[in-house]
Amino acid sequence: MHDELLTLKNLGKTSSQWLHASGIHTVDDLRRLGAVQAYLAVKSRGFGASRVLLYAIEGALQDMSWKELPETTKAALNKSLNGHALRNKS
Repeated sequence: MHDELLTLKNLGKTSSQWLHASGIHTVDDLRRLGAVQAYLAVKSRGFGASRVLLYAIEGALQDMSWKELPETTKAALNKSLNGHALRNKS
């Protein structure tokens, strides 16, 4: 079975399995959701994903190593993630 998520940079077997378990099966699914929503989908399934997964997904979508993401991009991802957390508390 071919797993196209494994063809993306940063995504290994575990992160791919977590994404599949969260209903994200293709690169198109991942692009449609975006990094923050995909990360939240994984977290909502109870997986112990760290923020590195968030950065890895964004890096995968941009075809670059997550370590090369600019700090401004990481800050924007964190701000968006924190915004989701605040909305869910109200």
